[in-house]
Amino acid sequence: MRLVNLLLPILTLLPPSFAADSKPLPPCTIFSPSTNAYFDLNTLTVLPLKDHKKAHKDDRGESWHARGYGMGTNFTLNFCAPVIETKEEVVGIKESQLKNVSAFYEWKGKTYSIGQTPAQLYFRGKELSLTYENGSPCDSPLTSEPPPASKHDRRKLNDHDDDDDDDDDDDDDKDDKKKGKGKKKGSDDDDHDEDDRKSRKGSSKDDVRRKSTLISLACDQNLPTGKAHVSFIGASPDQCTYFFRAKSLAACGGVKEPPTGLGAGGVFGVILIIFLAVYLLGGIAYQRTVQHQRGWRQLPNYTVWASIFS
Repeated sequence: MRLVNLLLPILTLLPPSFAADSKPLPPCTIFSPSTNAYFDLNTLTVLPLKDHKKAHKDDRGESWHARGYGMGTNFTLNFCAPVIETKEEVVGIKESQLKNVSAFYEWKGKTYSIGQTPAQLYFRGKELSLTYENGSPCDSPLTSEPPPASKHDRRKLNDHDDDDDDDDDDDDDKDDKKKGKGKKKGSDDDDHDEDDRKSRKGSSKDDVRRKSTLISLACDQNLPTGKAHVSFIGASPDQCTYFFRAKSLAACGGVKEPPTGLGAGGVFGVILIIFLAVYLLGGIAYQRTVQHQRGWRQLPNYTVWASIFS
């Protein structure tokens, strides 16, 4: 037991690379649960320009674009990062959150966010997907067509088209007024409608549905590193979720690169640890088997160390 306590301080000198790799994964990386392949989408991230110049020659100067066929607008997005285009105003997004817009479109002079960072990278079976959430409110229009009429609006529309029902209602109202009941009934209906409007207004303020983006990633080994083909697939009927497909070499997966090699200090430390281990273990084996020493005396050069620390 004393020997173990003596060796513990020496074991603490081991470099960090010998420790178990329990650190969390870097952002925008993931392991496949089925194949254990390593996916890193950071190669697709478009970095902001420095002094209006590219950091590297092959860097993109703008975010990724997708043509919105049939939607009347195009889309701009980035992977695992906000878009590099600067927007002074985005519908439904606070000024402090404008820097987090990761996907957007423009319609009639206004900008609408369809997702903010942070991104969520996950697997559904073998399919790799990337999602953004908390964009502009879902009632933000995209097409020139009017939004679907609500139930209340449809009722008003049907009542207006149906003349016979209107006449009957007028007759009923006249009869109610004659009986002294029309006013009371109308006031009750108005109070009920007002309560409904208040409840709907309060619920919409507390729970606002916002636009989101889902990007399905597919492997394309014909594309070079850092390149991608982004296509718009479609949107949900309420134009609250937008679907894209991105083909890239980054979606093919691979093996996680090992950590960088040891520096000069690390190499010296490893050599020192090996020397101490050979010195201790070899000396103990010699003292124990040849000299028949026990306890502390089986340490190599015990008398020397004892005189130093005494």
